[in-house]
Amino acid sequence: MNGRRAGMPRRGVLRAAGGALVTGALTPGCAPGAASPTATAEKPPGAQAAREGRDEQGAQAREALRGHGAVRPAPAPRRFPGQPVQIERGPADRPRVALTFHGRGDPALAVAVLAEAERAGARLTVLAVGSWLDRHPGMARRILDGGHDLGNHTQSHLDINALDERRAYAEITGCAQRLRRLTGSIGTWFRPSRARYATPLVQDLALRAGYPHVLSYGVESLDFTSPGTAAVTRKVAGELRNGSVVSLHFGYRDTVAALPLLLTEIRRRRMRAVTATELLT
Repeated sequence: MNGRRAGMPRRGVLRAAGGALVTGALTPGCAPGAASPTATAEKPPGAQAAREGRDEQGAQAREALRGHGAVRPAPAPRRFPGQPVQIERGPADRPRVALTFHGRGDPALAVAVLAEAERAGARLTVLAVGSWLDRHPGMARRILDGGHDLGNHTQSHLDINALDERRAYAEITGCAQRLRRLTGSIGTWFRPSRARYATPLVQDLALRAGYPHVLSYGVESLDFTSPGTAAVTRKVAGELRNGSVVSLHFGYRDTVAALPLLLTEIRRRRMRAVTATELLT
């Protein structure tokens, strides 16, 4: 997910979303081996347009991150009585959903997602990769200052379930240390990398590192496959229910374009997009 591709001005991105919302579902899945993010099939007409897109989105990201230095300590992990160690949905009797984002990729696209959510009064949950925070430390405070949850998605985004105990624990604590350095907290949640669910060993290691729960998800957007804005919107909308936890990714233009459509659909269903913490509170 570290690949950087040509950005796209926000107006153009949203125009690409065009058309009415189409409901339905695709085959569910996960991203255990997701590679670098790619853009949609639409590409800028030439190298100059690509440079202009990068310049504009880079400027937007720098502006959004300006002044987001560490201030108050961030919230710490919480134990939710009655909830399993591995959580994939919230209560079905309340009209709330949690849109959760794997935190990696071009920070300009991440800023665009956060800004779009904030314009709509929505709050997200971001599970950040530690190496991404090393390269873009201002993103930690940017996420928190927007009222969003910030959590741990391992240090290097390896297949954590395939690692031995020592290396898996180092992946969890490495990201936790960076979060604590940047925000004063290890983050509110842990999500395993390249896996939908954590093995019992990884669950135990996360608990040892200070995370009472593992945050999984029940709705997979498949946005990391760059299927197009309509496909992302259709996949999520077709599976969305009260209490849904949705998996999405920073770093994809399809996701930026789909988000306003998804938020409109959530409002149409009289639901609210809240953080995972609020979903379970």
